[in-house]
This record gives sequence, structure tokens and C-alpha cells, in this order.
Amino acid sequence: MTAIDLGKRYRRGWALRGCSFDVPAGRVSALVGPNGAGKSTLMALATGLLRPTDGEIRVLGNRPGTRGTHRKLAFLAQDKPLYRRFTVAEMLRAGRALNTEWDHAYARRLVDEADVDPDARISTLSGGQRTRVALAVALGRRPRILMLDEPLADLDPLAREEVMQTVMSEVAETGMTVMLSSHVLADLDGVCDHLVLLANGRVHLVGDVDDLIAGHRVMIGPRRAGGHGLPPGLVVQARATGRQETVLVKDGGWQDVTGWELIEPNLEELAMAYLRSASPTRPTRAAAEVAAA
Repeated sequence: MTAIDLGKRYRRGWALRGCSFDVPAGRVSALVGPNGAGKSTLMALATGLLRPTDGEIRVLGNRPGTRGTHRKLAFLAQDKPLYRRFTVAEMLRAGRALNTEWDHAYARRLVDEADVDPDARISTLSGGQRTRVALAVALGRRPRILMLDEPLADLDPLAREEVMQTVMSEVAETGMTVMLSSHVLADLDGVCDHLVLLANGRVHLVGDVDDLIAGHRVMIGPRRAGGHGLPPGLVVQARATGRQETVLVKDGGWQDVTGWELIEPNLEELAMAYLRSASPTRPTRAAAEVAAA
């Protein structure tokens, strides 16, 4: 999946603008950003539900929308659209009728493994059970790309873990590419190996998670009257609490510093620092320094 200068404008303004990224095949990519960042718009563009105002997005070499959603792409929306009056078995039969390439035995196995009664009506299922059925319908298409828009938002911790285990098993078995949007960064750490971070409708960070983490350090040290003394272009975010200062630094900016403790950030720390620095309502000292430079 590749986006080049992708943009989408609504009447109220730009939801996405100038977005460029590439999601390598066979990767699990985290799509991270606050409400209104453009995550759902991006997924709708990738599936062909919307058409771009600027630029382009390509899925498996094709522009979505020209011939409908790519038959090898499956999309599970946040509201998990299912026919509530259908039984689970009827929902799976509908999946078979609506998809030319459908693995009914596999979809039924996913439902059975989730201990969901095939004779139960969708309307009677718990949130976790509905998610498992919706995921079975999506995976029954045997897609090469699976897009999940906040699939874990209404699930308890155990159900979230079970859903992610199902997705990761599919990735390991088939080499499928996954783009997963979630507000819960802890759910993504250790699961996703690629990151696309959106804020204010733009891509602020993209790449292999291991490479991104290796390219940043958290510097922790005593609060100094003159500040950290680093060039603003190397500082993602600086925060001071009491007598301590914490600075996220990129591009090797920590190489020549002394008197600081250096820690490799995890995915959540990295993403949160970039989201805070991009927030227009929460200016950080790093942002103020960049503006003044």
C-alpha cells in the first residue's frame, strides 16, 4: 500500500493533506493518531469508499474506487457492520454469497474457536463476540491486506488479546499485510512492526518500528537553568517536572551529550511524544523553541 501526496478535503476543511508513506507487504502497521487526525478517512480512501482530492493511494498496485474495493482487501470498520437479525450461521452464509473467493470452512472455524453459538442472533452477542464474527467474515475472504479501524475499542482486555492472537496467527500463516488503527497504544506495542503516525491530517512519523526506536533516545536528567542545550531540530519533545527534565531526541542528537541518562523509548513513548509535539493545543518547550528558531 502506497500513498503519494494524498489529500482529502471536506466542506469544513482538509481531513488529510500531503500524506506520503509506504506499507511494505507482510507487515503489521499501526495507524496512530488522535480523534480527527484522519485515520478513518485514510482507510476509507484505501478501500475506495472515498476518492482523494489530491494525490493518490495504491492498494496492491491499483487505485481504489476505479473498480470498487480490491477483492484481496478486507476492511473491518469500527462499528463492525453485521446484519443484527441474522444468526451467526446466516451471516457466514451471506459472506459466502457475497464473495467469489470465500473460505467457508475457515470462517466457521474462527467462529467455533471463539465459542460463539452459530445459531445465536447477532443482536444477542456481546461486543467481543460480534467482533470475532466480524473478523471471521473479513478473514473468510482470505485477503492479502486486512484493514482494521479501531477493532478493539469496545472490548475488555481478554477479548482484545484473543482478537489480536487471531490476527497475528493469520499474519504468520499467510504473510498478510495488516493496517491496524487503535487509540490504545499499549495494544500495539509488541504487535506492530511498522508505524504510520497521523496528526492534524498529516503524516508526522512513518517507518519500521525497530528503526524508529533505534533512531531516538529519551534523555533524563536534572532540570537545568539553560535547558538541554540541544538544537531545536533534534528535539521531538521536552518536558520538565519538578527538578527533572525528560527530552526525546532524534537523529543521533544524544551522541555528544554528558550528564544524562539515555533510554531507548518503546512504541508508546515514541508515539505519544510526537502526538504531543504536533498538538496545537498543547505546545511543548520543544515546539516553542522550533517556532523561535
